[in-house]
Amino acid sequence: MGRVRTAFIPAVFIFFENTLYLLPDTCYFFMASQIAHIVYARKYFDRLEIAGKDEKNIPPENLDRDEFLLGCVFPDIRRIDPEVRRRDTHLRFDPLDLDFSKLTSFESGWKFHLWCDMRREEILNKHEFYSLKHTTDFYNQPAKILEDELVYDKYNNWEKIVNFFNNPPYIDAGVGVSSETFHLWYAVVAKYAERKPDDKSMRIFLSKQPKIIAIVNGLMESVEALRKNKKAIVILDNVLEEII
Repeated sequence: MGRVRTAFIPAVFIFFENTLYLLPDTCYFFMASQIAHIVYARKYFDRLEIAGKDEKNIPPENLDRDEFLLGCVFPDIRRIDPEVRRRDTHLRFDPLDLDFSKLTSFESGWKFHLWCDMRREEILNKHEFYSLKHTTDFYNQPAKILEDELVYDKYNNWEKIVNFFNNPPYIDAGVGVSSETFHLWYAVVAKYAERKPDDKSMRIFLSKQPKIIAIVNGLMESVEALRKNKKAIVILDNVLEEII
């Protein structure tokens, strides 16, 4: 199979006064991968401890950090379940902001995932990331998977995450995901998070996603090309610094 490439399609959204507003379901968004989302959440928790809440940052009542983390990686469950539509998991909350006051901890993590997806695109666009070679290969997947490798060491308690994700409480999110699929997804993420991503673990993780299996080899070639692009690495590092 030949290499699949795409022209860059800018993420379409409105970012105004620290709030991201969703546009119609027809828009195509690029998002972070699972380890990056967990590390972003850790940074959010750190911010709460240091700065507390304010009018633009309202945590859920009785925040359960474990369930928040479950929510943070839930939207991409559609990667292993073709019956789940993107609109069901990625167009859920409007507006997208950091007001979680009326949500459960799981829903708050879910909403935070979506907020980070679009906040990340704002950062990458600002730094003209997509003007660099290989950044738009395979629908932007190489940059997302490489970002997992870059940020992994910013979190220091992966063992706890892995243990929890291997035995998570089932939460009915209202999008038709069975208990079996729910537990399978978190087991897949747990296996991926056991150690810092490398080519082998990336391939295994990607091969669990039916829509990606056919392009894994080419995708990993692009990951390797991006690793050698110092400017791309600097910009991806900027995402974590600027995300929240």
